[in-house]
Amino acid sequence: MNRDTALKLVEEYTQNKNLIKHMLAVEAAMRAYARKFNEDEDLWGITGLVHDFDYEKMGTEHPSEWGYEILRKNGAGEEIIQAIKGHADRDNPASRPTLMDKTLFAVDELTGFIVACALPRPDQISGLQIKSIKKRLKDKSFARGVDREHVRMGCEELDIELDDHLTTILEAMQGIKDSLGLK
Repeated sequence: MNRDTALKLVEEYTQNKNLIKHMLAVEAAMRAYARKFNEDEDLWGITGLVHDFDYEKMGTEHPSEWGYEILRKNGAGEEIIQAIKGHADRDNPASRPTLMDKTLFAVDELTGFIVACALPRPDQISGLQIKSIKKRLKDKSFARGVDREHVRMGCEELDIELDDHLTTILEAMQGIKDSLGLK
């Protein structure tokens, strides 16, 4: 599967512009980690891009066999399917045997959290700092939908410090801020 095919699937099956932006943010974070870990940047990026493409259609059944079949028909390999399955099985680290699986899980929720941190700021994501994100992570009333335990698990599975993890994701998202509709 190439990026053009992946993006067409996202656009075909996703109407919500914020969900599309989320998938673009996860793609950017996955590409950043692929470079960091000397892995296949296109494979990792495409995995991030399509990881939620069936969410609107399947809702609580996401990710779904229906979605996996569409991905397979469009050239996605089993490593992409496995990573998508693993990111959804949040409380079971054994479902994420590969580094790509672990990374998708680790970046998924944090991209949305970083957007939530950026939106109220006048300079949005451009001037957002790690200390501000960490402060918001400690505030359980902020972005309640983000499970802080999953953030901790993601760092643990990648064997990376929270500051380094946040820096990698934030810089990746800052690099595509226009695509995310952010300043």
